[in-house]
Amino acid sequence: RWTATRDKNCKLPMPKGSMGFPFIGETCHWLLQGSGFHASRKQKYGNVFKTHLLGRPLIRVTGAENVRKVLMGEHTLVTVDWPQSTSTLLGPNSLANSIGDIHRKRRKVFAKVFSHEALESYLPKIQQVIQESLRVWSSNPEPINVYRESQRLSFTMAVRVLLGFRVSEEEMRHLFSTFQDFVDNLFSLPIDLPFSGYRKGIRARDTLQKSIEKAIRRSPLCSQGKDYSDALDVLMESAKENGTELTMQELKESTIELIFAAFATTASASTSLIMQLLRHPPVLERLREELRARGLLHNGCLCPEGELRLDTIVSLKYLDCVIKEVLRLFTPVSGAYRTAMQTFELDGVQIPKGWSVMYSIRDTHDTFAVFKDVDAFDPDRFSQERGEDKEG
Repeated sequence: RWTATRDKNCKLPMPKGSMGFPFIGETCHWLLQGSGFHASRKQKYGNVFKTHLLGRPLIRVTGAENVRKVLMGEHTLVTVDWPQSTSTLLGPNSLANSIGDIHRKRRKVFAKVFSHEALESYLPKIQQVIQESLRVWSSNPEPINVYRESQRLSFTMAVRVLLGFRVSEEEMRHLFSTFQDFVDNLFSLPIDLPFSGYRKGIRARDTLQKSIEKAIRRSPLCSQGKDYSDALDVLMESAKENGTELTMQELKESTIELIFAAFATTASASTSLIMQLLRHPPVLERLREELRARGLLHNGCLCPEGELRLDTIVSLKYLDCVIKEVLRLFTPVSGAYRTAMQTFELDGVQIPKGWSVMYSIRDTHDTFAVFKDVDAFDPDRFSQERGEDKEG
């Protein structure tokens, strides 16, 4: 069946691979094997192979040159696309589901949310939430689950700092649990049946949207009655400046997207950072020395709340190297999805028009020839003196 979908006007063969069982394809293998699924298929079929995941066929792409061609072909070779479950749960008004002029307009509106001025205004509240969490962690006599607590911290920052929602601890716990259900089923088989992951994700999304609407309606808008501007304020003001008014549904979908953007990847990267610092004490000590030199560390404690500035954070060169190395070794985003707008070639095979393409960031980092001794944790590879990242 899938051989018949090849572009007959192209003489190149289809990618090798397996389509698995009817409808579910290789989804079960993918869920059970995790990253091992892609590694085994890549070893068997090469950098470009076909498979069937989450209810639809797709072509998995790795290798620096292949990924570069896909990314450089945005709007000409490929367009943004997501699995049906992801698209449905995020909603039609989300930035992730937008394309063309609509995507550019929404990006323009969202850009102000993460401008230098906006980030500076969030910083005191972010520092406060992080320091409170660190005090709780350090005072706990029992071992803590760092990833779980990093998720909770990221979620709290998104809800209380970026969105400015004033919710009780009980409401926060309920929202966190519901959001976990939402994220856990964001990539699921699009089968809307009782007890399916897809149905569970839909219920979680609907619950979140009701809570978000309630929080928005009782929260002072446009900074009135607040001691700082949050991302929701900035988003609404930016929309007005660009000649649009966001509906309540657009606000709810944008809010969930903002929380999601600040949640999984931040928690994953934070956990990897903590793990590597504990494994490499000399790196941790160099970071402490840099913080002391900038007046940000006194007797093991961070500078008092309100004294931290964005420009100071940007000036921390060794910290920047450490974070880049963590992201290189432990990329929190495995890849992204696109759809072929026209048939094109990768590694001597055809990518037929209409097929979904999933390009891999994580696997490409693992095989990228630019870096030396790729398995070693070595932040200095990003220093100005060595600049290994500039060699590609």
